[in-house]
Amino acid sequence: MDQTATAAPIRGQDTLHPDGQYSAVAKVFHWVTVPLMGLALATGLTIRFIGEEAKMAFYALHESMGLIILALALARLGWRLASPPPGLPGHLPPAMRRVAGGVHHGLYAALVAQPLLGFFTTNAYGFPQQGATAFLGFIDLPKFMAANETLALVLHWMHSLLGWALLPLIGAHVAGAIYH
Repeated sequence: MDQTATAAPIRGQDTLHPDGQYSAVAKVFHWVTVPLMGLALATGLTIRFIGEEAKMAFYALHESMGLIILALALARLGWRLASPPPGLPGHLPPAMRRVAGGVHHGLYAALVAQPLLGFFTTNAYGFPQQGATAFLGFIDLPKFMAANETLALVLHWMHSLLGWALLPLIGAHVAGAIYH
C-alpha cells in the first residue's frame, strides 16, 4: 500500500512551498515584529548619542517599542502553541536543524527577556514609564519598585548584552531564510 496517499497534508504545502509554510497569522506577527525590532534596536543603539533635549522622547519610543514587542511575542508564542508551524524539511542535515532550532529559540527568548530587562532597568533606575517617558507618550505605567542603582546597573548590562546578542541571532535568522 502506498504510504504517501494516507499521509496528512502539510500545512501550506504547494508548488512553491513543498515543505509547507507558516500560517497567515504567524506571518503577520513576524512582519509586524520586524520593523518594531529595527526601531527598538536603532533607538537603543543611539540613545547615548542623542542630545538631552530629545533624549526623553527617544527613551519613550524605545521603551514603548519594547513593550509592544513583548506583547506581540507572548501572543505569537500563544499562536504557535495553538497552531504549530510546519516542521523543518526532512532533507536538512541534523547540524542545520539544531542551529535553526537554536536560533528560533534564542530569538523567542530574547523577544520576551529583552523588553522585561529594559522595563525592570528603568524602574530600578527610578524612571518608570510615566510622564516624559510614558508608554506611547501618554500612558503612565505603574512604578513597581524603589530605585536601586546596583540592581539597575546589573539589569542595564544584561539588557545591553542581550541587545548586542540579538544582532548575530537576527543575522543567522536572515541568512537561514535566504539560504532556504
